[in-house]
Amino acid sequence: MTNLTHAQVIETLEKVAKGMGKKTDKPGTASAGMTFFGQLVDHDITLDATSALGKRITPSSIPNVRTPALDLDCVYGSGPEATPHLYGADKSREGGNNTANFLVMGTKKNKFDLARTSNGTALIGDPRNDENAIVSQIQANFIALHNILMTEALKDKATYEEIKGCAHMGMSENDWAEFVPERNMVFEEVRRFIRFHYQYAIWEELLPAFVDQACLDEARLSDLFGADAAIMPVEFTGAAYRFGHATAQPDYEIHAGSGQVSMDKILGFGPREKPVEMKLFFDIDGKKSQRARPVGTTLGLPLTNLHFIHEKVHLTDIKHDLTLDQSRNLPLRNMIRDRYTYQLASGEIIAEWLNSARGHSTPKVKMHAELAKKGFTRTPLWFYGLQEAEQHGGGKLTGVGGAIVASVFGRLLRLDKTTYWHAHGFEPSAKFSNKGGVLAGMMKYAEANRGKIAHAGDLING
Repeated sequence: MTNLTHAQVIETLEKVAKGMGKKTDKPGTASAGMTFFGQLVDHDITLDATSALGKRITPSSIPNVRTPALDLDCVYGSGPEATPHLYGADKSREGGNNTANFLVMGTKKNKFDLARTSNGTALIGDPRNDENAIVSQIQANFIALHNILMTEALKDKATYEEIKGCAHMGMSENDWAEFVPERNMVFEEVRRFIRFHYQYAIWEELLPAFVDQACLDEARLSDLFGADAAIMPVEFTGAAYRFGHATAQPDYEIHAGSGQVSMDKILGFGPREKPVEMKLFFDIDGKKSQRARPVGTTLGLPLTNLHFIHEKVHLTDIKHDLTLDQSRNLPLRNMIRDRYTYQLASGEIIAEWLNSARGHSTPKVKMHAELAKKGFTRTPLWFYGLQEAEQHGGGKLTGVGGAIVASVFGRLLRLDKTTYWHAHGFEPSAKFSNKGGVLAGMMKYAEANRGKIAHAGDLING
């Protein structure tokens, strides 16, 4: 682009961003819950708690507060020894119950909500998993699932043997004996059992729902970006994996028969009065749920006006303030982050590199009309990935966006020797058998059995 001031660049990007917001639903092939499960996965592997949107930052200097592993630390924290506030207590010496290996859950008003402090703050491994009602319920269901399986493992020998047999795959018995205290043995077995199924759901269900299978097949067999690449590159965290925003609808039905609720009413932290019904978001027992949008250059209109943002963004390096409306526009924030905070390579530049250095043949993307009119020759990476999906991917990431997302997840599963990729012979449990997939089966199992958790009253907080 030539002869454009920063204000003109931002104005042009704002026009693109405003054009993305749509009032009507656009159903794709993925179930609606996949959008929010993808959000939970993001919160499991990334947390940049230091960089601000308006200040340029060197990507290599960003500390990742989350472990870059698919280990559900957003649910488990660092375990009952290091994060005891997420767990119950051993009161057996006082004549009470031992819930030290159970996760706290529920409130007096809603026993299926997240556990909360007196001011309503969720007691969970990552506070972002309470930022909307749907991801909050998915988090609550994973917590319930852990407590259900703990209850079953302690009461039923056959269930315990199944969990133990799965959990011990890929690890020597010496490792279990040496590194896991006896008091935490069942906890660690249940946690590993759930992690395997969670990882399976990511690779076999979440990613195929939104990423071209050819990209996943390549990432399964080889490391596209090389052994020295960052585990969690900013091109993934700051751009490509943010595709999930474009799969959000403007409204959802969250309780059967209650009608559609605008996304701006769903956004925001709890407490929650009643649980969101997972059958409306996942295909349970083969019954089709609401759908996510196909990946593309549109998203639900409420995301262009995030009502909970009350401060203007100040772009320090260029001494420019966004208006409050601009600061509340999520797609504009994504492109500002790309262009001014991280200064990422454009989609076109990464495509050129993939073609020349890796022998790819990425699809040619037509420049957005507004960008072309203003003389742009490069597209922000986040938006470029959405264009690829829309123009060439049939509503799924392909080309540059598909390569980045598939490669990062492939590396996480390959390099971490504790994942299900290294548990040879792993098959999902029949407990989660479901025509709509394993993840939907896990949500179904949590809802069907959460009333059977041992000593549930001892786990309620707030």
